[in-house]
Amino acid sequence: MANTSSAKKATRKIATRTAVNKSRRSRVRNFIRKVEEAIASGDQASAAAALKAAQPELMRAATKGVLHANTASRKVSRLANRVKTMTAA
Repeated sequence: MANTSSAKKATRKIATRTAVNKSRRSRVRNFIRKVEEAIASGDQASAAAALKAAQPELMRAATKGVLHANTASRKVSRLANRVKTMTAA
């Protein structure tokens, strides 16, 4: 248990940051899930629209430190490739 006032404040700040980061991570997952569902349904137009909405959200998460920048880029790239291959199929 924290004894000093600074340690107590640090505990409060950590709890707040954890809640914010959890919310952001959940939001990113929801955007990714919408793209995955659109790909699974086979509708290329809705998949492209979902990807267009998800991309800035992923990059925002990277900027805020929720995801590593390379992780966000990798996820965007892989989703984009999957959406792109839908048109060829």
